[in-house]
Amino acid sequence: MAPRIIAISGKSGCGNSTVSRIISERLGLRLINYTFRAMAIEKGICFEEMLRLANEDPDYSYDRALDARQVELAREGDCVIGSRLALWLLPDATLRLYLTGSLEVRAARIHVREGDNFQEQLAFTRERDASDHNRYLKIYGIDNDDLSASDLVVNTELWTPDAIANIVVSAVNGANRKKPKT
Repeated sequence: MAPRIIAISGKSGCGNSTVSRIISERLGLRLINYTFRAMAIEKGICFEEMLRLANEDPDYSYDRALDARQVELAREGDCVIGSRLALWLLPDATLRLYLTGSLEVRAARIHVREGDNFQEQLAFTRERDASDHNRYLKIYGIDNDDLSASDLVVNTELWTPDAIANIVVSAVNGANRKKPKT
């Protein structure tokens, strides 16, 4: 039997980590949240330096290593995986969720979390969105603005993380889910 994988994606500041954690707790599933932040910690460098290295790497080896590790971890068994590309890299996931939010709201959330200057965070988030988008297109041909690979898209400006988790748990546990046509 295939593992039960809940793949959650979204841009920075959408609440991927928070929502993934809540869903994993509610469903009793292992949480996978291996990101560039985790990779930076492993390498003993700051997050901004990790992003710089990834952006300047002509072979995209950092991205490829990160994504391969996420997929490897997910394939080990039932889990909730939160990552920028989870729903595209795991097309056979039980549920593929995409979280959305405006640039301004996402930057404000990051600003509150990290305590930096809001205008600088807004500019950084805008640049990161563009950089991520371009890298994903170059590496995998994935347009992370095309949400057609999602089973469910949730605007995180409309619901709290707990309410989003309720929606997802209901969807995962729903007995009336139709099987995709093959």
